[in-house]
Amino acid sequence: MAKTKKRSSERKQPAKRPADKPARDGSATKAPSSAGGMTSPESIRETIESVVIAFILAFLFRTFEAEAFVIPTGSMAPTLMGRHKDVECPECGYHYQLSASQEVDPETNKLTGNVTLGGTCPMCRYTIDVGPNNPQERSYKSHSGDRILVEKFPYQFRDPERFEVSVFKFPGGARTNYIKRICGLPHETIRIKHGDLFVKREGEADFTIARKEDPKKLLAVLQPVYDTDYVSPTLESAGLSQRWINGDSSPSDTPGKWNTDDDKRFRIDGQTPGDVWLRYQHVVPSQEDWFYLKEGTALPQPPPRQLISDFTAYNTRRTKSDQLTYPLSGRGVHWVGDLAVECRMDVAGESGEIVLELVEGGRRFQCVIDVATGIASLSIDGSSSLGTPKAETSLRGAGKYKVRFANVDDQLRLWIDGWEIGFDLPTTYEPLENFIPTEADLLPAGIASRAVPLEISHLRLLRDLYYIADDNSFGQPLADYEFNRDYAILDGGIRPLAAEVDALLSTPEYWSFFAGFQEKEYKLGEGEFLALGDNSGESRDSRLWANEGIGHCVPRRLLVGKALFVYWPHPTDHIPGTRIPFPYFPNFGRMWVIR
Repeated sequence: MAKTKKRSSERKQPAKRPADKPARDGSATKAPSSAGGMTSPESIRETIESVVIAFILAFLFRTFEAEAFVIPTGSMAPTLMGRHKDVECPECGYHYQLSASQEVDPETNKLTGNVTLGGTCPMCRYTIDVGPNNPQERSYKSHSGDRILVEKFPYQFRDPERFEVSVFKFPGGARTNYIKRICGLPHETIRIKHGDLFVKREGEADFTIARKEDPKKLLAVLQPVYDTDYVSPTLESAGLSQRWINGDSSPSDTPGKWNTDDDKRFRIDGQTPGDVWLRYQHVVPSQEDWFYLKEGTALPQPPPRQLISDFTAYNTRRTKSDQLTYPLSGRGVHWVGDLAVECRMDVAGESGEIVLELVEGGRRFQCVIDVATGIASLSIDGSSSLGTPKAETSLRGAGKYKVRFANVDDQLRLWIDGWEIGFDLPTTYEPLENFIPTEADLLPAGIASRAVPLEISHLRLLRDLYYIADDNSFGQPLADYEFNRDYAILDGGIRPLAAEVDALLSTPEYWSFFAGFQEKEYKLGEGEFLALGDNSGESRDSRLWANEGIGHCVPRRLLVGKALFVYWPHPTDHIPGTRIPFPYFPNFGRMWVIR
């Protein structure tokens, strides 16, 4: 949704990262040309950036026409960044970004004074102060959004593909550019239900789930839930850092069970018969818990296990206008069951089996790998819709392996050492209607050893995007159920929203509530597309336009091109991996192909 001056050039190579405007904002954000920044003054910095950008554009292959855009807001975050602050959590060391789009007026590009003062870490949930006189004694600059290249050539010969990131003219003001993911194609009806997208084409009677078949697109949108490389010493000393535990709740030093010294590496000797489980529990401290912890006071009660939600750290920014709470779009109020688990495995044996498990709606989705043969097999507990797909893998015998297992969009997928494994049968399955979580979902991921000695490290749990089925554009936060801004109601009681959300996610008696979540449908005609932002809680996209008298589709004539490459994310002020200062050092790590 950036309004930019055109920068005609030629295509070089593909790339990655765009975004646009919070759902509550009424009008499109106007972004300057890629030579100019979104922020005011800072003329020296902007001049240096412009020179570097000019050199990059000069080296583009002279093949296809390209255009440069600046991402002003966070509707595609964290896939693509709008104006933001980079943050390193002082408790666990995790790097993440906070939205700062509200610091700039979308019409005038002038600073509003409503600065981002803090935000919450997605790993340990510590809320950092990034305002003036912060405890870290650091200056947290706000950076303009990613600068991207858009290839205009493809859409002269073909339509956008599903889940392709595209730039188009806003239907409500054709001089304003938006960037979204194309999720609906001509002659389709799209249904948003429980975070997923379902498609019904003309002439078809039933909806089918829309799958992100390209593995690169899937991996690009997976969001981090927890990473064992980032353990808070404060939580560790308080006994609250154990997210991965023995399946039978035995202590982490029990002989024959999974053992750990630091909650980062987990070892088992393979001597215990049967399945010996290491399971994930989503136990996250609240803001109130952190208050007690920083005061050195015992918690009134330990935080309970919760369902995994659509918590989005980017949206947790606190501003001058909401210092005491963070926006609902960041808090995470929807249960997410589509998950992936990945880790490094150091296998020390030549036989036995390793089991990977993900739980969704009480169903157990498993991948069993025979260490002696390398054969992997997939199954769903209590369902025959999948069959038993099998495949040969390179995980055979002792060695070090990178393993990833995913249950996303009603499909099971496996990667070994970065390669996706092809099975002898389809790994997709029919809808199981498992839209209501069970107590099994409080331990949603697990790894078991069947007589295999091994060590696991770099263990990460990730979740899929959650598309919110809401078309409210009147200032209220977006959600799949009804509530007002400050309070929600369950079983007749009224409590502050934060407590209500925590209760909803941790109390099984309330989970029948999920069955009543609303769903929305959008019908598309000839040459019409449905465009949605990855940051569903703060994206002004096709869902909301109907209330503005625009209609929910993007006509083909308004398509500009395919987003290719993030060619200039904001530079760093030091050489990466060192403390050597280097103003405006190119941020090569975030120059990437957009998926």
